[in-house]
Amino acid sequence: MKIKNFRRLHSDELAQCIEAKEKGNFDEVLRIEDIGREGDGLARIQNFVVFVPGTKVGDEVKIRITKVHRRMAFGEVVRE
Repeated sequence: MKIKNFRRLHSDELAQCIEAKEKGNFDEVLRIEDIGREGDGLARIQNFVVFVPGTKVGDEVKIRITKVHRRMAFGEVVRE
């Protein structure tokens, strides 16, 4: 997936997530700030939302981006 395929590039954070997904990882620890409607943990990269299942508010987790949408992304916890 190339960045140029997106009609609206809202922020540099979206570009970072897309690049991270292409590489298969995201080398940053994110803090889960809230819980989404489906029960997934919700983290933010500035204003860009990343949903991470299996987490709770206050967790600090290293994630792997699995799916990127225009306004949000989904990730999974990297267990080392």
